[in-house]
Amino acid sequence: MTSLELAVKYVLGLGPAVMMPIFITLLGLVFRQGITKSVRAGLTAGAGFIAVGLVVGLLVNVVGPKAMAFADVLGVKLDILDVGWPMGAAVSFASPIAAALIPAVLALNVVLVLAKVTRTIDVDLWNYWHFIYTGALIHAATGSMLQGVLGACITALIIFKLADWTAPLVEKHFGLPGISLPHTETINWAPLMFALERVWRLIPGLRDLEADPAAVRKRLGILGEPLLMGAALGVLLGVLGAIPLFRAGKYGAWFKEIATLSVTMAAVLIVLPKVVAILMEGLIPISEGAREYLQKRFPGRDLLIGLDAAVVIGHPANMAVALLCVPIALLLAVVLPGNRMLPFGDLAALPFYVLWGVAAARGNMVRGLLNAVVILVLILWIGTSLGPLTTDVARAAGFKPEGVGDASRYTLWSGVALGSHVVPWMVLQLFRPGYRLVGLASLAGFFGVWWWVRRDVAASAKDAK
Repeated sequence: MTSLELAVKYVLGLGPAVMMPIFITLLGLVFRQGITKSVRAGLTAGAGFIAVGLVVGLLVNVVGPKAMAFADVLGVKLDILDVGWPMGAAVSFASPIAAALIPAVLALNVVLVLAKVTRTIDVDLWNYWHFIYTGALIHAATGSMLQGVLGACITALIIFKLADWTAPLVEKHFGLPGISLPHTETINWAPLMFALERVWRLIPGLRDLEADPAAVRKRLGILGEPLLMGAALGVLLGVLGAIPLFRAGKYGAWFKEIATLSVTMAAVLIVLPKVVAILMEGLIPISEGAREYLQKRFPGRDLLIGLDAAVVIGHPANMAVALLCVPIALLLAVVLPGNRMLPFGDLAALPFYVLWGVAAARGNMVRGLLNAVVILVLILWIGTSLGPLTTDVARAAGFKPEGVGDASRYTLWSGVALGSHVVPWMVLQLFRPGYRLVGLASLAGFFGVWWWVRRDVAASAKDAK
C-alpha cells in the first residue's frame, strides 16, 4: 500500500464525526471567516452530526429487531440481507481505487465549476464514498482501474447536475438558500419523483388533497401533532414486531414492547428536527461565508455549497412517511416478484431514501407515501441485483456485518442504501460485460424522464409554502 493510500485510509478512518469539524474549520479559514468563528462552526457541526447519529442509532436499535421478528412471523425466506450503508462505505474506502478517486472527483468538481458546467461545490467529502462505490464495483466487474475512475466521474457529474437542478426547492421547501444536496442515494430519485407527481396531479381528488403536516394538524388537532403521529406509528410497528410475544402468551412483555416503541418513535419525531438544527447552526454560517467569498471571486456566478442530505431529513412530513414505510418495506419484501433482499439494517435510514418522494409532493404525505412505495419497489430490485457483486467485493475487503442479527442465515449481503444508488447502478451496467444495453436503455429512460420534468422544480419552488 502506497503512502498516499495509507494517508487516505487514515483520514477516512477518522469517520464523519471527526472529519466534519476539521473540514468545516478549515473551510471557514479558507473562506476567511476567522479562527474563532471557524472553530465554533466546526465543533457545532460535529456535535450536531453526532446527535443525528444518536437519534438514527436509536431507531436502528428499536426498529431493527422488530423488523426481523416481523419477518420471521411472515415466514420470509430470503437469501440477501440488508446489512446497512456501512458496508457500502467500508467496501468503497477499502477499495484500491479509493485513493485515486477522491482527488479525481475533487479535481473534476473544480473543473466543472470553473467551466460553468455545475454550480455545486461539493464539500460533503465523507459521502464521496457514493462515487467511489461506483468505481469499486466497476473495477471488480471489469478488472480495469481506468474504467472504474471513469464510471465514478460520470456518476459525480450526473449527481452535481441533479443537485443544481433541485436547489430551488431546497431553498423554498427546506428553507436553505445557497445549498444543494449532491447526496447520491437521495438526489438520484428526484427526476422519477417529479414525473410521478405529474401523474398524481392528473387524478381528481388526489391532486386536490391537502395532507401536509400543517393541514393534518388543522384537521386532527392534537392527533396531528408530530408527537402523537410518532406514537401512533410506533404502536403500529410495535404490534407487528411483537406478534411472537403475543403468540407465546407473554402479554406483559407484548405491551411493554409496543409502549416502548411508541414512546421512542414519538421522541424521534420531536428530537430529530432539533438535532438537525444544531447541525445547521454550524454549517449555515460557513456556507454563507463561502458563498460571499466565491461570489467576490466569481462575480455573476450563483454558486451552491453541496451538503449531506442529513441537513433536511428532519422535515415532519418526511419523517412521518419514512416511518410508515418500515412495515410497507417488509411487506413488499415478501410479495414483490424477483426480490431476494430482506430490509433490515437500513430501515432506520429510510428518511434519506424517500426524501425526494416527499419533497416532490411538496410535503403532501399521501402523494409522498405513494412516491415512497415506488422507491421501495425499485430499491428492492436494485439491491437484489447488486447482491452477488457487492458480497464478493465486501468479502474481498474483509467486511463482516455487525449488529444485524444472525447474518450467517443469509448467503448474500446488500442494502437498502445500495439499492438507492440508481445512477451508480445504471453506470455500472454501461461497463459490465453483457449488460451494456441495459445500461444504455436505463440511462436513456432516466434522462428522458428528467427532460420531461426539467421545469417542474422551478415551478414547485414558486408554489412552495
